[in-house]
Amino acid sequence: MKFRSESFIAHPREAVFTTYRDKLADVVAFLDDIKQVNVLDRTEKGDTVVLHNEWVSDREIPSVAQAFLKPEQMRWDDYATWDAASYTCTFEIKTRAFTDAVRCVGGDTFLEVDGGTKVILEGDFDVNVTSLPGVPSFLAKRVVPQVEKFIIALIQPNLEKVNEAIGRYLDAQG
Repeated sequence: MKFRSESFIAHPREAVFTTYRDKLADVVAFLDDIKQVNVLDRTEKGDTVVLHNEWVSDREIPSVAQAFLKPEQMRWDDYATWDAASYTCTFEIKTRAFTDAVRCVGGDTFLEVDGGTKVILEGDFDVNVTSLPGVPSFLAKRVVPQVEKFIIALIQPNLEKVNEAIGRYLDAQG
């Protein structure tokens, strides 16, 4: 399943890009459904920064998914490669729930537009029903759309909310 969003942030591209890459732990104060973002690994080489961030959700698990999702699985790993020369980022998100069954990859592009920054987020999100452990196939067909919908509800809106939060964070910085 493809996803895409475009947002405008009324701040210079350099500020948006570096805030997105380097200040997510601070931006969390402006996000209502993320408890924290932990930088687990960071490697810098020239214009490239490779990050492994852990996102911790503050959302409740829907009742239909409580048998399969545990609170400690309400985290995901964000592996991202940031290229300052092209103002782009490629990412892979690995969920803690159904890790082998869920695939989420994509990229961000930061464009200078009208004195601000247009952020384009796009990617692919897939759930492989046959890889869901402990879920009978007859039940998987019914549960997977709910789980997929729930995970997309965490990922895609958060991508857009992060853009809004970065704008508010930069506003607060003066």
